[in-house]
Amino acid sequence: MSSDRIVDTVRVEVIYATPAGQERYPVEVRAGATVAEAIRASGVLRAFPEIDLAVNRVGIYGTLVALDRRVSADDRIEIYRPLAADPKEARRRRARRR
Repeated sequence: MSSDRIVDTVRVEVIYATPAGQERYPVEVRAGATVAEAIRASGVLRAFPEIDLAVNRVGIYGTLVALDRRVSADDRIEIYRPLAADPKEARRRRARRR
């Protein structure tokens, strides 16, 4: 009898949008992995060292989630960049210019 265990995996995609375009990182992780584990396994943090998971929010298909949420097969994990400007303040500035 073999001691090898079959480990179930799921395929997910990690997305990070930059001003230049959207970067996609397909990755296979063990079943039960967390969002944080999938992000780390994807390599996106090496490619974009400015990403700080303590600061950047993350979501799955546009819905904010915690880093400890378990992923499901075919999840689209999105890493959001901080806004360059507060949307309310930007509207106020545009209104003042008019």
